[in-house]
Amino acid sequence: MSSSSDIAVVGAGPVGLFAVFECGMLGLDCQVFDSLQEPGGQCAALYPEKPIYDIPGIPRIDAGALIARLGEQAEPFRPRYRLGHAVTGLESRCGRWHLTTAGGAAFDAAAVVIAAGAGVFGFNRPPLDGIERYEGKAVHYMVSERERFRGKRLVIAGGGDSAVDWVLALADLAAHVTMVHRRRRFRAAPDSVARLEALAEAGRVDLAVPRQLAGLEGDGETLSAVVLADLDGRTERVAADALLPFYGLATTLGPIAEWRLDLDDARIAVDPATCETSRRGIFAIGDIAHYPGKLKLILTGFAEAATAAHAAWAVARPGRALHFEYSTTKGLPDGGVAAGGGRE
Repeated sequence: MSSSSDIAVVGAGPVGLFAVFECGMLGLDCQVFDSLQEPGGQCAALYPEKPIYDIPGIPRIDAGALIARLGEQAEPFRPRYRLGHAVTGLESRCGRWHLTTAGGAAFDAAAVVIAAGAGVFGFNRPPLDGIERYEGKAVHYMVSERERFRGKRLVIAGGGDSAVDWVLALADLAAHVTMVHRRRRFRAAPDSVARLEALAEAGRVDLAVPRQLAGLEGDGETLSAVVLADLDGRTERVAADALLPFYGLATTLGPIAEWRLDLDDARIAVDPATCETSRRGIFAIGDIAHYPGKLKLILTGFAEAATAAHAAWAVARPGRALHFEYSTTKGLPDGGVAAGGGRE
């Protein structure tokens, strides 16, 4: 399988997968790199069953199903997936970009599209004594399968979109849900907060606000209760089988920080007209890209994928004119644009 391509897409999340489609529609073949063993990024690794509501024309779709559809959409262009290959090095050689991975493999491309989401991430852990003993058993920082919580007593902590969304998604499945937040106001989308408050008024969810996590009770594997504290330090016990703390991700750019790109608050600064970075032939799209007025929405990332693909054409096909056609008139190619697809 060739190690050379028109475009190297760094990141196999939803925006990276859509970039394959957009590049393919222009006749550009792609290699897709990701440190994870499966495509999908955070959507697949952290919340495959989390519902997404802001995809145009699709009122609701689970994150995992969205990844499957994006993969199907990209498949006619036969992308070569380099999964389990974290890109660590990037340098210019003879007018092309040379990429090296953590395993020592080498690849090259005419242009690079960075779609690395939030970068290298880890979960923010609540400062509770002994919490490590329960992690993966009764304490979960992500939900990969909702059914495991059927009939369980849940304590969900946090005040942002992830916490509120999972309360909404699990309220009908769990035996009982208590939501803990240190403030009375939530930082989630207003419509989601309204639905949460309606569940609370109906007695289907208990809102423990303002409260914060203070301790865990159990045998080190099985949880029996979560201890909460109010702002004056008074404590109470909430019977629980599982604790789901959603305190966000601690993220870093990882090796990307060493690629001599202009940065803005740990994100890559790009020209919004092209999504090109400070280095010619390197583009950034999705959450990792920044420009004034940027909206961190998945649909924004999809639009940026189209913008970057068109701008990358001039890099991959220098001196040639791009005769753009809409998909409604052009259709899809037979057999794709690359000599071979698949995973590695």
